[in-house]
Amino acid sequence: MSSPAFDALLPFIIIAVELHGYIQWNNLCPDYGALASAKVLLDGGKMSGRVTRNGNFSIPDVPPGTYVLSVLSHDYSFDHVRIDVSPSEPLPEVRPYIFGTPLLTTTSFSLPYPIMLTPRHKNRYFSPRESFNLLGMFQSPMMMIMALTGVMMLAMPYIMKQLDPETLDGLKGQGKIASIEKSIQSGDPRGLSALLSAGEETKASTPVAKSNTGPSTLQQRKGGKGNKRR
Repeated sequence: MSSPAFDALLPFIIIAVELHGYIQWNNLCPDYGALASAKVLLDGGKMSGRVTRNGNFSIPDVPPGTYVLSVLSHDYSFDHVRIDVSPSEPLPEVRPYIFGTPLLTTTSFSLPYPIMLTPRHKNRYFSPRESFNLLGMFQSPMMMIMALTGVMMLAMPYIMKQLDPETLDGLKGQGKIASIEKSIQSGDPRGLSALLSAGEETKASTPVAKSNTGPSTLQQRKGGKGNKRR
């Protein structure tokens, strides 16, 4: 036989409760036909309940403890809520919960019971195909390197034609032509700059022809005229 004290405390001892709630339809999800099949989960599936056609749900036999309630839906996302089932309270406490935060963090803000869940946004599993963008293609670093390499390869024969034959023979003898071509093919602008600097050095080292009408020539002409007069 149980004692009178135990019999007095028995009504206040709650072994398990049944959670009740409903889905609040809105413009995003107006009815069960839009929601389709959905489940309400406690702690990721330890306990669960189906959403009925009128939007109600229930999870039976939930023992005392702290849980995270979520909705498993293919097309819609819902907020998570925290459920605190106390062994001494007939109704559970419902609080908002941000997924990923510590579960033991308490907040004074509470939500009404039965639990009300509202669809927040619709899930998108496919992104639209991007259209062809010619400008975006040429903004790619790889395309810029390829374009620079092509310009350098087209400019190299013209620059080599402008070089002095002796300078060109000197570059070939030193093996610099092969290294310059290799640098240009790899997209290194230093190869083209080396070729341009060689051309500038050739122009600077080329002697300038003196004019035949210098002072000595004029003096010779004057002297010749004087001799003829004598």
